[in-house]
Amino acid sequence: MKILIKVFIFFFVLSLSAQNKATYTYAIKGNDTLKLDVYTPENIKKSDTLPVLLWMHGGGFAVGHRDYIDDENLVRYAAKEQNYIGISISYRLLRKGTSTGFGCNCTKDEKLETFKQAAIDYMDAAKYVVEHANELQIDTTKIIAGGSSAGAEGILNAVFMREYFVDNAEAYSEVKFAGVFSCAGAMVDASYLTTDNAVPAVLYHGTKDQLVPFGNAPHHYCDSTKDGYIMLDGSKIIANKLDEFETSYYFNIVKDARHEISRIPYEELDIVFNFFERTMLNDEVIQTKIIKTKE
Repeated sequence: MKILIKVFIFFFVLSLSAQNKATYTYAIKGNDTLKLDVYTPENIKKSDTLPVLLWMHGGGFAVGHRDYIDDENLVRYAAKEQNYIGISISYRLLRKGTSTGFGCNCTKDEKLETFKQAAIDYMDAAKYVVEHANELQIDTTKIIAGGSSAGAEGILNAVFMREYFVDNAEAYSEVKFAGVFSCAGAMVDASYLTTDNAVPAVLYHGTKDQLVPFGNAPHHYCDSTKDGYIMLDGSKIIANKLDEFETSYYFNIVKDARHEISRIPYEELDIVFNFFERTMLNDEVIQTKIIKTKE
């Protein structure tokens, strides 16, 4: 109940204020016109360059939208309360309208292709942001990659597996990420996470997530006989790698919780952004693991 009250207050406060919003097209791919919404603090000065939260919504690569209320309110909050540039992006929903969706009947090759194209779309959005940094008043050294569920998979694969998924990785050489904010995400292979690409990370995950594995397990827990059987490395594996590299992380574990932990943790956003202030802006090394039990 306390969490619900906090979330209600969060939305109510945001509804009373408006940040400067602008929409840009960052790519056109076939029939998809891919856009991003940019929220800027009202009191921004012409000389300011600000950190960025570049957010990718969830939805199983089939549904969702950049201005879905939860995603929109997150980037609005980043602009209003944290003095960030908050950006929410569209990307190609390649599983939309397919008979197999993104479950166990979706083949491994189709899943890998979906992950690949989502990572490319995210990198294209990041590249657009970097190339228009002056116009958008962005500090390109302080870009936080964020996403929930499918969006979290997209950003983790983009940040840590760029060379694997992106054929022309050199085209994105100017894109660098300073942090990761993942709600119930996983990556295809955590061995691609190295000391060279490790960045401070906020990770939220339920230990019994039935869709995106908490540790190393099959996507959607598909049986090995199913076409969609593919192993993924979830938040536990990612946190272990960051711990090994002495890289900062804030790992929020909810015991016995399922995929509902993919929701944006509005009631803890002050903690999330404080972590990035201390690690990304002040270069502190913080390794925190929080263990809760599902209420």
